Amino acid sequence: MSKVSSVYSNCGMCSVRCPIQVEVINGRVTWIEGNPYVAGIESSLCAKGSAGLSLLYDFERPQYPMIRTGERGSGQFKRATWDEAFAYVAEALNKIQSQYGKKSVALLDRGAGLFGEIQRCFLRAIGSPNYFSHDDFCRKNVDLAYQSLLGYGRPEIGYDFANTRHMVFYGRNAIEALGVREVNNIVKALTNGAKLTYIDVRATKTATKATKFLQIRPGTDYALNLALIHVILRENLFDRDFVDRFVTGLPELENFIKPYTPDWAEKETGIPAYEIINLARQLASDSPKVILYPGWFAARTMDSFYFARSVIILNALLGSIEQKGGLILAKTPKEVGAKGLNSILERIPAPADKRVEAEEGKGFLYDGAGHILHLYRAIKTGEPYPIKALFVVRYDPFAGITHKDIKEILNGLDLLVAVDTNYSATAWYADVVLPESTYLERDDIIGLQRGAKPTLVMRRKAINPIYDTKGKWEIFTGLTKACGAGEHMPYETIEDIWNYQLEGTGIKIEDFNKNGQVALCKNPVMYSRDELKFKTPSGKVEILSSKMTEREVPYFLDFQTPPKPNIEEGEFRLVFGRMAVHTHVQTHNNKYLNEIVPENELWINEGVAKKLGIKDGDTVEVSSGDYSGKIKAKVTPFIHPEAVFMYRGFENEVPVKTRSYGKGLNEGRLLKGAFEKMAYGSHTGALFECFVKVRKA
Repeated sequence: MSKVSSVYSNCGMCSVRCPIQVEVINGRVTWIEGNPYVAGIESSLCAKGSAGLSLLYDFERPQYPMIRTGERGSGQFKRATWDEAFAYVAEALNKIQSQYGKKSVALLDRGAGLFGEIQRCFLRAIGSPNYFSHDDFCRKNVDLAYQSLLGYGRPEIGYDFANTRHMVFYGRNAIEALGVREVNNIVKALTNGAKLTYIDVRATKTATKATKFLQIRPGTDYALNLALIHVILRENLFDRDFVDRFVTGLPELENFIKPYTPDWAEKETGIPAYEIINLARQLASDSPKVILYPGWFAARTMDSFYFARSVIILNALLGSIEQKGGLILAKTPKEVGAKGLNSILERIPAPADKRVEAEEGKGFLYDGAGHILHLYRAIKTGEPYPIKALFVVRYDPFAGITHKDIKEILNGLDLLVAVDTNYSATAWYADVVLPESTYLERDDIIGLQRGAKPTLVMRRKAINPIYDTKGKWEIFTGLTKACGAGEHMPYETIEDIWNYQLEGTGIKIEDFNKNGQVALCKNPVMYSRDELKFKTPSGKVEILSSKMTEREVPYFLDFQTPPKPNIEEGEFRLVFGRMAVHTHVQTHNNKYLNEIVPENELWINEGVAKKLGIKDGDTVEVSSGDYSGKIKAKVTPFIHPEAVFMYRGFENEVPVKTRSYGKGLNEGRLLKGAFEKMAYGSHTGALFECFVKVRKA
């Protein structure tokens, strides 16, 4: 008789971590679907989530610990036991920290998220403050903008798409990005008559769902928002009650915004002035149930931090914050009458040393995770102090700046350790590879999903590991003990961690058996305007931010016209993004997903392409600096003439990933100068500031 079981867990095919139900028959995973008990999911799952089976049973992923024997990047490794690998790393760390100090070690990951506290525990246990996440090249501008204005971070803000009347997306290709719950709620809103205004340099799949698509000149989103603010203030379209109660700095904003008229913005953006005026009036008419969405990937231009602030200021002017159909502030467990999880990180004393960018002085904002570009600079220059060991956890630095730059940076390390479920380019370049079990083979620490209804979520393994891999909690407790700091992470089983996290909450491990989640309150909690208070020193939305005052960062930034490429000579601004089938650089070798989309194409405007003698399907050569590569052209009217676009993460250079090896073109090879570009006010990356040349191959 067959043994059948169902396990409730969380997907790991992208960073959204959708709740899932996994079916197991006789110890083999046979089916994955969205968790049917979670609102907004109701059993649905995207292509990536469905392809988790292929990741699980893929023999082209790391199967055991490895220690490098040849040159970096040669792919020459020897198999090791876990004890050997832990001992090797511990010995190297002891040597490095003895010579350069405890702070000479750094850890870089995809972001803490629901289950990321465990790797931070390891870093803190060995005495280093240098924790970094990939957010510099993703959402950090949005996070810092929210902190500066509301005192809340980006993870503490939710969006009530299902009940909104009007959504505005700036290049947020939500339909392809793809968060299942988010997309379901967007479609629900559109079905119920909501408007969607989509602004981008190209017509994406999200644009095809929009009520209005406005094609914008690359690099001018900030100019559009300045004009929208101008109209809303000039015509008194703002929510007077909300602004009077909760917004400070309005006179200074009004003075700053005077020159940024719709006519001025038309010259910068290419969007007609009447469209800008109409959009401002429509938003005011639909307020407060409006959402101007700053998105996730906001490491685009030098003014991206100020652009993100302008989006949030627009939401505040329209009174859409803490409003049904608008932006929702996340509630802490205490705010809903519950006790939260015990932090496994906070039981470890914080290091005395400061992170590298904290030594750099003022003039930019920073938060709980360090700035990658400052980390890279410290590795390269040794200033403000040397970083000689780096742990990279499910992230690939080769995806953010040119390969030549990143190789030079990584060669400045004495130790590079990769923890991953895939052979990333970084893992292939590492000194030690510690293979993490896939999300279907591992348990993780309990996570808090923030929102109006805070909920505890648990990822449980569906089956035991197929290969000699370990869960993240096992890897980092093992490393901590090998380094002689085991007293800080005295866990032998995942249940030890779960029980510590749940101690005093009144919640037991068994409570997650029903559907993998435990809500901390029965109904969503929202504050009325009489109850509302923000986490800023003033308790209000601070346009003249206390945080920015403290860090000596200007409140406003004058718009600077972006340089124009010479399209007559085949020069374009390079933009890139995600698709529904793949996740950044992680899934292109997945057997199922690779069959659907094996390589990327270069979108190029049909009018410009004709002048350059390029036809749809032609192979073109794309060059930047001293690098050039080839890719097929997608000639289309649906992209701005000044830009070319490609889906990101293709052309992997790891030979053992045979399905995707060398297919397509990797945008990271073309980001010439990205290492030197730090965005105004935030020092994040500015990845859309690179120009490339295109010609028929």
